[in-house]
Amino acid sequence: MTQESARVPNLDALGFDLPTPEEGLAEAKRRLARTLRANEIVWVVAERYDPVTPAWNLDFVRQGATGRWVRQRSRFDEQAQVLYYLGETPLSDEQFREEMHTGVAAHSRTQPVDAGEWAAFANNIHYHTAEFDDPAGYTGLRELLDRLDTERGVEPGQGNRLFYLATPPDAYPRIVTRLGEAGLNGTPGRRGANGWTRIIIEKPFGRDLASAEELNAHVLGVFDETQVYRIDHYLGKETVQNILTFRLGNSIFEPLWNRRYIDHVQILVAEQIGVEGRGGYYDTAGAIRDMVQNHMLQVLALIAMEPPAAFTADGVRNEKVKALQAIRPIAAEETGQFTVRGQYTDYRNEAGVARSSMTETFVAMKLAIDNWRWSGVPFYLRTGKSLPQRLTEVRIQFRQPPLMLFAHNGDHAGHSGPDQAMEPNVLALRIQPNEGINLCIGLKPPGSSLQLQPVELGFDYDEGFGKESPEAYERLLLDAILGDATLFIRRDEVEAAWSLITPIMEGWAQGHAAKPAPYWPGTWGPEAADTLIERDGRAWHKP
Repeated sequence: MTQESARVPNLDALGFDLPTPEEGLAEAKRRLARTLRANEIVWVVAERYDPVTPAWNLDFVRQGATGRWVRQRSRFDEQAQVLYYLGETPLSDEQFREEMHTGVAAHSRTQPVDAGEWAAFANNIHYHTAEFDDPAGYTGLRELLDRLDTERGVEPGQGNRLFYLATPPDAYPRIVTRLGEAGLNGTPGRRGANGWTRIIIEKPFGRDLASAEELNAHVLGVFDETQVYRIDHYLGKETVQNILTFRLGNSIFEPLWNRRYIDHVQILVAEQIGVEGRGGYYDTAGAIRDMVQNHMLQVLALIAMEPPAAFTADGVRNEKVKALQAIRPIAAEETGQFTVRGQYTDYRNEAGVARSSMTETFVAMKLAIDNWRWSGVPFYLRTGKSLPQRLTEVRIQFRQPPLMLFAHNGDHAGHSGPDQAMEPNVLALRIQPNEGINLCIGLKPPGSSLQLQPVELGFDYDEGFGKESPEAYERLLLDAILGDATLFIRRDEVEAAWSLITPIMEGWAQGHAAKPAPYWPGTWGPEAADTLIERDGRAWHKP
């Protein structure tokens, strides 16, 4: 591909005017991102920017090429990029392209898949077979990428390169080491200064604090922190991103977002399925590593953080780190008081699971945040497999009015508590499925009686915006290409989360908490979880 063809004339059809020297790179990036999102371009483009002769070139290299993630793109731009996949399974380019086409045809949001668009796009997909430990494989990859640079009119080594590690976690250090040895890490003196190199690393990032610190040190011995994008796909979900915009973009909510008005917060991540063929992995991780340490603590940080001084990557992440560091540690000997474990009754019969396994498939815990905003406001976290339904939501329950002027109509369906007890206002942020926001308030129903009955003011994303939200990975990949790290996890965030979780796991291992209690599939976990919250005079919301 020549430099002229790499100018991506298809962007003109999307209404994107090529940058001018006066505009500058930062504003050009922002316009490009807006254009792509407005046109629902899923798997994109991005930059090698030349203000005089604009060109957009990208080499995307993914280690571990199979999986649903790579097969769900819905639009293609034959001049946007070249994709290389590095995997250990021997495949030809044509075999791999056919495998990807099968997945795209099955999962694409745009149906039917246009044969011409796919054919043009597929020409840019290549598969490179190499063992993850084989230095020659990485040397060959570098040579392929350098040759590609030359074909596009770019000096070898100066094209933009994005590496994505979608491999077993124990392969991360080996791959990072080999990338560095092959000169694929963007180290000055090995590559030209005009191109960028970035690396996306999937969760889990470590198994505890010590291993996370060791992995961070290893990765940052090869790449700079500014090159590293630790990905948690929950942060790419529209409803998770809207936690901040909802809070900080609407003046009626942020003044109430504190201990004076909020009684407690519940965060639920419920899965209806079991381990679904992942028994071997899951039995070494459990719910606390699989869900709590990453997804749930990230959501908690967005709920609890202070407003950043500026909406920049470091501005947002600085405040998230402060929120995580403000969580009161649970000492090993306190785990029985603040945590509950469960295991669904069929778990030990799953393939790959040890018959005597003590791995938890359910976790409930109570956390406290020691700062002025949240002092005295408990955060209750609950996650599990084989629960009654798939649901992820945050429920923020407000305090009751100081003086009860009105009686409460307790005849409606779903009423909890005594007949005359007034139900509190609750703000529910539903992350998945059926993404939306609901606010429960009390209103007087028709009739002569002056009583309150709860009603919901609701917003549904699909109905409100009239189109399906993009997949989380679509947004995150675009941000990585554009160099926006706001929705990615920084080194100190990873370590702050593990600093909280590691003592809990140690307490469990030392016998300071009860063993995982059995619960039937299709129920909301063991009875001990109810006791955890009920002793505070509260109750779990059970949809």
